[in-house]
Amino acid sequence: MKTIVVGVDGSACGHAALEFAIEEAALRGALLRIVCAWEIPPAVSAGGVYTAEPLEAFPKEAEDTMQKALARAAELQPSVPREAKIMEGQPADAILKEAQDAVLIVVGGRGRGGFASLLLGSVSQQVVHHAQCPVVVVRGVAC
Repeated sequence: MKTIVVGVDGSACGHAALEFAIEEAALRGALLRIVCAWEIPPAVSAGGVYTAEPLEAFPKEAEDTMQKALARAAELQPSVPREAKIMEGQPADAILKEAQDAVLIVVGGRGRGGFASLLLGSVSQQVVHHAQCPVVVVRGVAC
């Protein structure tokens, strides 16, 4: 079965990418593989002592993001087969790893990073440059 991979992060662009990927999977009769990666930001892991509670927030947020993405996919196209992949690590690496058998990757033009003036976020830029299949970068009003 054909596979379409979409990266989600809870951002407006991530939601737009998800909706595009859901419709594309329906049109192509493809499996929708939703990928959400989390990592502890370098600023947090660079030093200092941290309690387990704030660090546990990163995987929990990824799980919440994934549950919302799965619910949205079921709402928009209940017949599209879908699977969830939550991974610890750099998001672009996770998306590229999960896309090794994909016919298409879909990412948002911007994520939750702090540089809103950039045309492309770092994840979408890395995916575009290193993907082994076509990539759609979804941009929109909210992106």
